[in-house]
Amino acid sequence: MLNRDRLIVALDVSSATQARQIIQSIGESAGTYKIGKQLFTAEGPQVVRDLVSSGRKVFLDLKFHDIPNTVSGAVAEAAKLGVSMLTVHASGGSKMLKAAAEAAAQSASKPMVLAVTVLTSLSDADLAELGISGHVATQVLRLGSLARQAGCGGLVASALEARELRRELGNDFAIVTPGIRPSVGTGAPPLSSSFGDRVGLISPIRTGSRPRCARKSPAPAPPASAGTPRAVRDGDTSGSA
Repeated sequence: MLNRDRLIVALDVSSATQARQIIQSIGESAGTYKIGKQLFTAEGPQVVRDLVSSGRKVFLDLKFHDIPNTVSGAVAEAAKLGVSMLTVHASGGSKMLKAAAEAAAQSASKPMVLAVTVLTSLSDADLAELGISGHVATQVLRLGSLARQAGCGGLVASALEARELRRELGNDFAIVTPGIRPSVGTGAPPLSSSFGDRVGLISPIRTGSRPRCARKSPAPAPPASAGTPRAVRDGDTSGSA
């Protein structure tokens, strides 16, 4: 897989004009772009159609989470837009995940369904508040296994979780590692790997590997104040895990 095919650039902006500026600045260095809730709410499905018609791939990051029938319909409509990947919440349960995977498989475009496990804003204490016992890492693995069994094509996971997920779930299961944003003054999670802002990586990521994005110069090392492993999980390009 070429580097440009493994990169996903997040269009976390509020207008199509801003999105086009980012795409123009990226040029041919990447071919896949993530459209999340902000841009999709602002511009609607036309921004997806425009990107697809330009020959680029779209990762639709709307994190569907509803009853199985509703999610199935949403996935079918996303597939009609021509997206290459889309997200659902693994916490929606096996029935919902299966409905999403089946809807994607039955579509003409057959987008990859990626499951979001635990939101990066949640800590062990937050899970306990929700009535979920155990550590975040345990819940990530539990939901990842559930998603694989349900027929999803992969997961969205932090770089710190990717190796363990790979060991547990095998090499034929995609892992998308979201981009890293500076922690100071942005409200986003702290740095946790060498990937640049807005840039994500699609797996496979083999145990012990150190994937890098295409950059002219190395990215800065994570700051010493990055904190605990949970604090530096990076799945939140606007809330994804």
